[in-house]
Amino acid sequence: MSVLAAQAVDPELARLRDSIDNFDAALIHLLAERFRCTQRVGELKARKGIPPSDPDREARQVARLRKLAVDAKLDPDFAEKFLAFVVKEVIRHHQTIAANHAPSVEEQRKS
Repeated sequence: MSVLAAQAVDPELARLRDSIDNFDAALIHLLAERFRCTQRVGELKARKGIPPSDPDREARQVARLRKLAVDAKLDPDFAEKFLAFVVKEVIRHHQTIAANHAPSVEEQRKS
């Protein structure tokens, strides 16, 4: 029996896969919303001259997410790796924003 035939025969498998597809869609939308917010953080940091990376905050976030993972019965090492991947991408975006940031006339006067 082919995989497609097995899926068609097994409604529970189809239902579970539909649920997984819905979770995947939700994750993508949540990540997009998160990156919209971190984009604004990067713009604010660039305007204020704040470095793109904040190692102290990142360490606090790792500890917080590891605890959340344990509470949710998710492997905390996986959660930490996932966060590290996301944070690395956010920092890259912040570095690009900072590199492209040209101080406004008003910002130059304040200096």
